[in-house]
Amino acid sequence: MSVSTEPRSGRAQVSPAALDAALGDIDWTRLPAGSEPSRFAAPSGELAVVSLGDPERPRVVLVPGATGSKEDFSLVLPILAEAGYFVQSLDLAGQYESHAAGADAAYTYQLFVDDLIAFLESGGPAHLLGYSFAGTVAQLVAVRRPDLLRSLALLTTPPGHGNVFARMRWLGPFAPIASARRGAALMIWGIMTNKNRVPPRRLAFVRSRFALTSRRSVEEIVGLMMASPDVRTEVRELALPKLVAAGSRDLWPLTAHARFARELGAEFRVYPTGHSPSETTPHQLSADLLELYASSEG
Repeated sequence: MSVSTEPRSGRAQVSPAALDAALGDIDWTRLPAGSEPSRFAAPSGELAVVSLGDPERPRVVLVPGATGSKEDFSLVLPILAEAGYFVQSLDLAGQYESHAAGADAAYTYQLFVDDLIAFLESGGPAHLLGYSFAGTVAQLVAVRRPDLLRSLALLTTPPGHGNVFARMRWLGPFAPIASARRGAALMIWGIMTNKNRVPPRRLAFVRSRFALTSRRSVEEIVGLMMASPDVRTEVRELALPKLVAAGSRDLWPLTAHARFARELGAEFRVYPTGHSPSETTPHQLSADLLELYASSEG
């Protein structure tokens, strides 16, 4: 395992870090040029999908977490597509434009795993990235159906099992007494009051998503995160290239992420940002993803 916060050299005249530093506050309601929105009939219901690139090229699937959406990868999609990959992202059941999916069922790990397996089966094996809560789902999918994965990337995924909130920097002391409903309320309050300190247009977009996102889905996902399964041994044994990536100011301590990467036998990368590297350091993240993908093809 290696740790790096420096941009990779020799890939471009301008370093990924410099490109990230030059990012402005984009219009997050607009999908990347050339991308195609669609709907996928998953077991839980219809999921909103965005695709970019040539479908004949190797496939990449990027999965956002709770309260997130496919737009969280708007800056990553074109970088990976330009590098020769067919890139897709989708809203989880209950989230944003997939808000109706799962409305008649409980939001369980099985629901999310079944949806993602069905999506992967529909287009063939993929390089899979799970962001935050979706990283836990991605691990469960990898263990159950490793034949559907070319590689596994976990982006700011809770580094542990059981009640993962107990290991968070700011919520930890209160985790034992917080209910799923109260935890969801705290999560939404933090987003709505801009505790992540995101730019104005990003803030407007993440606030607007709550008009659609199912509040019950968020509460039940928080409940799932209070009982995260331990599949570290099974993931470690997978014959897949693996990456754990986190921001230096993530919700969980870097020491926890580093230990998690060691336990999974994964490469570890750190970026000078918070919980959302796909939004704030997309070029650095994409450079490491491309390195991961190349290792699976070598």
